[in-house]
Amino acid sequence: MSRKVCIVVTARPSYSRIRSTMLALRDLPGVELQVVLAASSLLDIYGNVAEFIQKDGFTANARVYNVIDGQSRLTSAKTTGLGMIELATVFDNLQPDIVVTIADRFETMSTAVAAAYMHIPLAHIQGGEITGSIDEKVRHSITKLADTHYVSTEQARDYVIRMGEPPERVFKTGCPSIDIAADVLNAPDLSADIFEKYGGVGHKLELSSGFIVLMQHPVTNEAPVARKQMDASLEAARRLNLPVLCFWPNLDAGSDGISRAIRIFREKGLDEHFHFFKNIAGNDFLRLLMKSSCIVGNSSVAIRECSFLGVPAVNIGTRQQGREHAPNVLHAGHDADEILAAISKQVAHGRHETSHLYGDGQSGPRIAKLLSEVPLETAKKLNY
Repeated sequence: MSRKVCIVVTARPSYSRIRSTMLALRDLPGVELQVVLAASSLLDIYGNVAEFIQKDGFTANARVYNVIDGQSRLTSAKTTGLGMIELATVFDNLQPDIVVTIADRFETMSTAVAAAYMHIPLAHIQGGEITGSIDEKVRHSITKLADTHYVSTEQARDYVIRMGEPPERVFKTGCPSIDIAADVLNAPDLSADIFEKYGGVGHKLELSSGFIVLMQHPVTNEAPVARKQMDASLEAARRLNLPVLCFWPNLDAGSDGISRAIRIFREKGLDEHFHFFKNIAGNDFLRLLMKSSCIVGNSSVAIRECSFLGVPAVNIGTRQQGREHAPNVLHAGHDADEILAAISKQVAHGRHETSHLYGDGQSGPRIAKLLSEVPLETAKKLNY
């Protein structure tokens, strides 16, 4: 009988981090791939990543609409609770042999709790890492609920084992999102076609002489000041004499503050050299980053994929605090002058050397093979 591997995709970055694994699983004999789309992956306001998943040839076995609007701490908690209720029904219908959950977004907690209480073996991608915000609690909580672990770095593996997980169930595989980065290293330049292909709003910019990418998400424990934080980033980018491609935030608590900062910035007419996008396909986004002068904000793509691509990055604030990073990253606080100085330094530096800190471009097939073979166990005791 085929082993039924169920992958739950809940958000825009989740698909980038699991796409190569899904492609490998689809081609493996003896595996039946089940795909569940949930939370913001289904919503147009956050880019509707479900459309990109379908274009890659995957069929959704189930769709879970569980996002409660409001982008607050309250709605995050309720969205997570509703996700647990709905996913329990989905798992009961699909009867998977193993469930895969990705990284540390709050929606992934729904997947982990539902699978754990239903005694379905749970596989966790990207555990053992350190960052700021609620992500830290979610990530380590899922580690304790998971039965097997597929981590990106040696340090992450060490941390998961130190949390009491059996070493034989913790696999250093690298990060699957690096696989997409490896694929685009020699891909054609996308920047000239970006406006025609994805639309967006704002001015059509000339990108041939360089541009920056701005992507900033809220930090949940700093939600009340999210707008002020984004104001500083927008002001720094405005002062820079380069075109700016700005992406809308995810749905974490404080997202409305960042969105409001962007709207007011546009209404004031300060966006002369800005263009705004909701979302673009993961491989196209990395093709765009390859040609950029710098990525600015607090997205993990600056730490992970951009380390492999050698793209200069300015990481702002505490969202990625403590995460391992390569020399391509400079840090800045939420101060326009400080951010501008860091961007200017990175633009002047230019490309960095490729780093394999987060993987070698073969993580997806590696994880897929493990998922097809790993013992299906749910009993676990603290390893000490």
